[in-house]
Amino acid sequence: MLDPFNRDINYLRISVTDRCDFRCVYCMSENMTFLPKANLLTLEELYRLASLFIECGIRKIRLTGGEPLVRKNLIWLIEKLSQKIGKSNLEEITMTTNGSQLAGFATDLANNKIKRINISIDTLDGELFKKITRWGDLSKVLDGVKAAQDAGIRIKINTVALKGINDHEIPSIIRWAHSNGMDITLIETMPMGDIDGDRTENYLPLMDYVKVLEKEFTLTGSDYHTGGPSRYYTANETGGKIGLITPLSHNFCADCNRVRVTCTGKMYMCLGQDDAVDFNKLMRDNASDDSIIQLIHRSISLKPKSHDFKIDKYNNTPAVARHMSVTGG
Repeated sequence: MLDPFNRDINYLRISVTDRCDFRCVYCMSENMTFLPKANLLTLEELYRLASLFIECGIRKIRLTGGEPLVRKNLIWLIEKLSQKIGKSNLEEITMTTNGSQLAGFATDLANNKIKRINISIDTLDGELFKKITRWGDLSKVLDGVKAAQDAGIRIKINTVALKGINDHEIPSIIRWAHSNGMDITLIETMPMGDIDGDRTENYLPLMDYVKVLEKEFTLTGSDYHTGGPSRYYTANETGGKIGLITPLSHNFCADCNRVRVTCTGKMYMCLGQDDAVDFNKLMRDNASDDSIIQLIHRSISLKPKSHDFKIDKYNNTPAVARHMSVTGG
């Protein structure tokens, strides 16, 4: 599927739930109001919709949330999708998780062809972890990391870089990740949703922070690519990779190859835009496959050139009203 700017859209991110067992300070407010469960597509509906996207040319699916592993019976959906790998356009299923439930699900994920996942860890300090996540227990997440590795799943750590909170610790997180055979991606905080605070205080431009990393590591630019927006470096001292996701300090839209579907069946063509197409009614009305496929192609034709993320003292309100947990990372 080609969008208006001749980009091949082959990557679908599905948020299977807006719910999460953490309340990370940069992602959501502590007292969140989640979507009514009746509004969520059933797993069977999500499977049907994903299957039609695959028929249209999607080759990679990432399951996200909220926290995907709090969605009841999610393994059923993963098992059904995994059966399409090698028998359709689909080549890979991946997942982004906070790791809290991973110890109990790692074996099931591995048995259903999930070979790599991203785990969000912003600090290795238990007290700071509790402060950032509000509800999280670092020890459970680290247990999940071990369980996933024992199951043969490759892990990449995602770390949101927060000025004045964890920026001092990032080099040591990188060393920890690399020493345990995991690459790491640093992510700028994104201005999405009301979080009961001002993100400008903690926004850390990663294109500037590279200078700090260069005092700790000898960085070599890498052409490594996983299909996402990361720009990668290799740390010569550790041999591991460091990715940067920089939606604010360095726009990454030129190579965008993805669209996002929410747990309610709403498709966002861009993370940083409010334009969306809703598949919910079609799904609930049991519309024909052809009708849904036609809407998929029309939606791709509406994909914008870039997002409009800005964050500074003049732009300290969310760029889009919805929370990251609604759209799915």
